[in-house]
Amino acid sequence: MTVSQPDLSGQTAFITGTTRGIGKSIALALAEQGCNIVSTGKTSEEDDDYADSDLEGSIEQTAREARDHGVEALALKLDVRDEAAVEAAAERAIEEFGTVNIVINNASAIQLATVEELPPKRFDLLTDVNVRGTYLTSRAFADHLREVDNAWLLTNAPPVGIDRSPGSGPYAWSKLGMTFITLSLASELGGDDVGCNAFWPVTAIDTRATRYFGMGTEDDWRTPEIVSDTVLEILSRDPSEFTGNSVYDEELLREAGVDDFSTYNLTEGDPAPTSAQLFDPDYRRSE
Repeated sequence: MTVSQPDLSGQTAFITGTTRGIGKSIALALAEQGCNIVSTGKTSEEDDDYADSDLEGSIEQTAREARDHGVEALALKLDVRDEAAVEAAAERAIEEFGTVNIVINNASAIQLATVEELPPKRFDLLTDVNVRGTYLTSRAFADHLREVDNAWLLTNAPPVGIDRSPGSGPYAWSKLGMTFITLSLASELGGDDVGCNAFWPVTAIDTRATRYFGMGTEDDWRTPEIVSDTVLEILSRDPSEFTGNSVYDEELLREAGVDDFSTYNLTEGDPAPTSAQLFDPDYRRSE
């Protein structure tokens, strides 16, 4: 069975962290379904050092590729830690498109280290990008989403089910904080039919971060498309009914009727559920 392909024609999505990886995959998947895209991130072709950078991708490139699907796209350079910048980006997006229906908190910093090993500056970065960034972006759009039909606020973060994460406590704290903000908003915006949900991959995903930090090999990863397909499945539902959930990609897609995940695997055989087990060591796939 194929994944849901909701008709998003005329809708607009504001997505943080779209230069590459999961954020870019989500942006292009939504564009393919007719959704206008606000592509945001820190890597811009207007940066003085862009030509000398070894980073692939930019907010402008993602916007161009979105337009290839026949939708409108706006590229905005954005540091989600900056309150004024986030508010200005939200205002610009609403001014440009009139309505933003979908807000997706995807931008995230990662570093797996113990409390003792992680430098305070890196702790501040994890907290500021992940928790503060989710808070600022969600806050900037909350009032607008209350007045919008088919309104969604989604966050790329794991279920909250642990009270410790030895070896990666600071990172876990910051990611679980993203979920906590999102699920709190499900209650705060529930009366206005805004669907607030968190989504998270069961396996590690092939991104620059997983490669840079040496988080396994291609045998351990899936493509970002499994996450973007999960977002499409969420967006095919009714936001007034499907809210306050924290879902795993594989579980939601299996519930929707997907039983063959081989198309998402980089090599033969299903990767182990290492991403889920990072936050829930006892996690096991349901048969």
